[in-house]
Amino acid sequence: MTWDMLNIIGTIAFAVSGVIVAMEEEYDILGVYILGLVTAFGGGATRNVLIGVPVSNLWNHGDLFIIALITMTVVFVMPSIWFNFLKHWTFFDALGLAAFAIQGALYASEMNHPVSAIVVAALLTGSGGGIIRDVLAKRKPLIFREEIYAMWAMLGGLAIAYGWGQEPWQLVVLFIAIVVLRMLTVYFGWRLPRRKLKS
Repeated sequence: MTWDMLNIIGTIAFAVSGVIVAMEEEYDILGVYILGLVTAFGGGATRNVLIGVPVSNLWNHGDLFIIALITMTVVFVMPSIWFNFLKHWTFFDALGLAAFAIQGALYASEMNHPVSAIVVAALLTGSGGGIIRDVLAKRKPLIFREEIYAMWAMLGGLAIAYGWGQEPWQLVVLFIAIVVLRMLTVYFGWRLPRRKLKS
């Protein structure tokens, strides 16, 4: 049940964030659906390639595709006044980041991969879809900005790799922690160190 809930939460959250970005960029309805689907499933596909799982396994999740399509349709047709609630779409991005980072780490852990692979699986599953979304929308991906983003996914993967998450309540705590840390990053403007080369 926990695994299924992570899948559903991550799919819905990233589908919503993909649709909002597409509408901000004034994409037509086909672009909205494509960007939403890529955001929801791109991270999982990338993870599968790197940890040795056939990408075709994604097609076994037909129920998730239906959930994503329903979610995208609802967001696309909802009254404009409701977008005052959705305009801060980074919250949905944080939900997707947390859910998919944990799910990716669990996936790699169950395959008995080493710690490094588990952390990378968490990173790619949590942020891969967002990277593809931003590239298609001609935006600088969040993971490459100075704003802290991918580090929270990696810390979640590290926690799973070292035994946290054996019980459902531990996964819930980890999920909430990643979401809260991501939103605190946005609120306080936490930044990783950066260096700009000057001519």
